[in-house]
Amino acid sequence: MASPSDVTNPSGEGRRWVIMGVCGCGKSTIAAALAAAFDVAFLEGDAYHPAPNVVKMSAGIPLTDDDRAGWLQALANEIGAARERGTGVVVSCSALKRRYRDMLRQADPNLRFAHLQGPRGMIAARMQTRIGHYMPITLLDSQLRDLEPLQPDEAGITLDITQPPEDLVASIIASINQ
Repeated sequence: MASPSDVTNPSGEGRRWVIMGVCGCGKSTIAAALAAAFDVAFLEGDAYHPAPNVVKMSAGIPLTDDDRAGWLQALANEIGAARERGTGVVVSCSALKRRYRDMLRQADPNLRFAHLQGPRGMIAARMQTRIGHYMPITLLDSQLRDLEPLQPDEAGITLDITQPPEDLVASIIASINQ
């Protein structure tokens, strides 16, 4: 993976990250912890979905690229605003496809990604224990089918979710200095 160029500021100011992966992989947990470690804003990507997307997902209907376009643009706008302010931000967003990540990167060419991946069974078990989340386990396989892992030319890191959350956050932070 490409190495980050913004390594001089250990506080996280000016660092912008997307924590990506399929539903149930721990994006929100890791993103919130990383944002706290950097002392920057955390944006829960799910909160930016328009109501029709939530209705579709709640009904077990996978989103299309068209469904995701406005959601991704809203997140790109937030990332771009943070870049313009020179502030850091950590966003949880599935960012399943390269073209989705490219759209987010248009708002900030220095945007970094942390791809959380792990065994399907572990992710499914996590999803079954979630309370109050609209994403049913039936959508996991469609997300796994759509997933395009980070490519070598994309700035970021791929992490194994079988590791404890604090180790995942530490790995992201350590990757900045590599």
